[in-house]
Amino acid sequence: MNKILEELNSTDKIAISGHVRPDGDCVGSCMGLFLYLKKALPDAQVDVYLEQPAPIFSCISGIENVITDCKEDICYDVCIAVDTASERLGDAEKYFRTAKKTINIDHHISNAGGCGQINYVNPKASSASELVFELMEESLLDQEIAKAVYIGMIHDTGVFQYSNTTPRTLEIASKLLGYGFDFPKLIDETFYEKTYVQNQILGRALLESILFMDGRCIVSAIDKKVMDFYHAQPKDLDGIVSQLRLTKGVECAIFMYQTGSMEYKVSLRSKDKVDVAAVAAYFGGGGHVRAAGCNMKGTYHDCINNLSLHIEKQLG
Repeated sequence: MNKILEELNSTDKIAISGHVRPDGDCVGSCMGLFLYLKKALPDAQVDVYLEQPAPIFSCISGIENVITDCKEDICYDVCIAVDTASERLGDAEKYFRTAKKTINIDHHISNAGGCGQINYVNPKASSASELVFELMEESLLDQEIAKAVYIGMIHDTGVFQYSNTTPRTLEIASKLLGYGFDFPKLIDETFYEKTYVQNQILGRALLESILFMDGRCIVSAIDKKVMDFYHAQPKDLDGIVSQLRLTKGVECAIFMYQTGSMEYKVSLRSKDKVDVAAVAAYFGGGGHVRAAGCNMKGTYHDCINNLSLHIEKQLG
């Protein structure tokens, strides 16, 4: 696949969608692409479908145009799935199924083959936002497009400190900074800054964390009672697993939160020795080698025991 505009000739209706529970890269890549296509194709209808983005992303131009429900039945000329395979589009999957042409832009190793008629999938890329940048004509970029793409990149690279950061990643970031937005403020407000509730529940998760496998693995879990006590939402739990991973001596971090009776959402992070994408894939999830997730059923201890078997094999 060359540039995205080459695949959108004579198209009147275009849909863009990302995965359920959109993170920074998902929001940044979808919104960057949305702003770009609105500018490059002013006569086309371009719609972007996402679950409600977190308030921290209100700094992205055009975020108010995000459609959070999929009530209308529309057959799009092109539907673009960004940062995900089609099965994780949520309600927007119906637009992908019925579109005349489907495009998939992704960097998850669990979706290496792609799910569209046309695929631009590169598991070695730092983020979907990096791939979106590669598909744009740089002459059409402006400050607002650059800002959206930059937000996506900082979120999936941990502000360029994760191992998925490459020389090309930094080269792209340098080009984006050239558009003159206030990047230190952007990093603080969208990546580091937390609400009082987020800090409280982070503290609770750290306080109740447990080291095991001779200190090489750490786990923490939040149940529904604790979430109700703090009036916390799933978005308030972002960043907990990454903080657990920073514990000295830990190779793999597990964070779980209860989504229902005997049901947990699991996030996995690793440093060097554990391919957490392979662990998550065994339980029907996916992601990256160093960052992945899945949903599991059973008690807290059942989930930990089942995950531990696969982690311990890799740690040897």
